[in-house]
Amino acid sequence: MLLSAFGTLLWLINLAMLVLAVVALFFAATAREDAYRAADKQTKVFWLVLLGVTVAVNLFVPMLFLQIAGLVATIVFMVDVRPAVRQVSGGGGGGRRDGSSSDGPYGPYNGGR
Repeated sequence: MLLSAFGTLLWLINLAMLVLAVVALFFAATAREDAYRAADKQTKVFWLVLLGVTVAVNLFVPMLFLQIAGLVATIVFMVDVRPAVRQVSGGGGGGRRDGSSSDGPYGPYNGGR
């Protein structure tokens, strides 16, 4: 029974790594190429290949060492590269882009009125 629960736990961890890698690959594919250069990160092709290999390893090669290396690459992309690319391409913030030029980070600035 304990061995069965351990196998189920490993399967869930593998599934979580696969889902995270697929999401990161989607985000890498939908970002603009010039945003990677403007954010001073590796190229879009580099991240697409790296994350694509990670997805393939998670699907077809159940080697824990390769899966962990892919997980590290996925985490680096999600934590470092994606926010920088979003900030450069204007995708950062709360998704609201209809404010005026006097808007601050917490709403409109009215000059103390």
